[in-house]
Amino acid sequence: MNIKSLLLGSAAALAAVSGAHAADAVVAAEPEPLEYVRICDAYGAGYFFIPGTETCLKIGGKVRTEGQWGDAYGNHGGAGNWDFGTLWHTRAELNINTATDTEYGPLKTNTILRWDWQEGGSTGTNLLWAYISLGGFSVGKQDSWYNQFVGYAGDVINDDVIYDGPYELNQITYNYDAGNGFTAVVSVEDSNSASDISTYGGAWEQSRANHYAPNVVAGAGYKAGAWSIKVVGGYDSIVEEGAIKARLDADFGVFSAFLMGGWNTDGSKLNQYAGSNLDSSACTHSDGTIHGADCGWGDWAVWGGVGVPINDKLKWNLQLAYTDSKIFAATTNIKWNPVKNLLIEPEVSYTNWDSIGQDEWAGILRFERNF
Repeated sequence: MNIKSLLLGSAAALAAVSGAHAADAVVAAEPEPLEYVRICDAYGAGYFFIPGTETCLKIGGKVRTEGQWGDAYGNHGGAGNWDFGTLWHTRAELNINTATDTEYGPLKTNTILRWDWQEGGSTGTNLLWAYISLGGFSVGKQDSWYNQFVGYAGDVINDDVIYDGPYELNQITYNYDAGNGFTAVVSVEDSNSASDISTYGGAWEQSRANHYAPNVVAGAGYKAGAWSIKVVGGYDSIVEEGAIKARLDADFGVFSAFLMGGWNTDGSKLNQYAGSNLDSSACTHSDGTIHGADCGWGDWAVWGGVGVPINDKLKWNLQLAYTDSKIFAATTNIKWNPVKNLLIEPEVSYTNWDSIGQDEWAGILRFERNF
């Protein structure tokens, strides 16, 4: 063997080995591009795009805990009674909102879930709101627009001692906004979504059980500068009666105020728009009989209130209400935000039922953290 043959053989062997190693080589795949969460500011603060979609998502909620003394919604033991007991209530709430742009405007959903724990270990879960909205239309569960359109009766916790309308019911609603201060609403509401109110009586419950026609709500309003006026009416298809509310609001910066009046089409009856959420003790006479109409408005009801921002962390509120059935309610509170998204709110309420000659005091101390 000469040197030339040895060199050629060595080169061939090296080529063979290199080829074998080349065949076994692992080529690393290109990494998938990372998709970071993108902010979606088209629908307000807090929204972000769900990765891989064009749907925007917002998640929020609150944790609340509060102590309650007495009961502004019922008479428990006589005049000036503070002996109803003490309740400690804690709530967790989760809000989930979505929005997607379409050729008809934003397609949105709104869902609110609540978990409540009462003193003694009683726990409840409630799907508070769950609805879909598109192009001014909404369908699903939310508070009646008899309440939402004109606004709730004051910036206080016990705002509905004098009943101002139904909450949490299924509905199909159309909201119109002309863009010049004029707004309007029409809503078809599930008549069987109403709460089981003992003061309505067995006949009303029996009618409800065999009834399928919906209730109807309609309203219109106008806002110009610091002033706004709104009128809304609701028809209860079970009772075949209804109610109308009119409200005037004014915001002067140093304070805001409202005045709202309601008229019942038949003051001797309760209906879902001029009803009652009072405890039956509030209309139980000395002979033990319950006079349901005594817990309602009678022919009319009136509410009024003021809110005074003392500084950027402190606000004082007052609400007063009175009915044709001679129920008087007064509530005042202080809302203190020591830091952003933390609320500490002490509140005191007084209720007087002239028909049974009794009154009641109640107090609440609330702590709430929103996120």
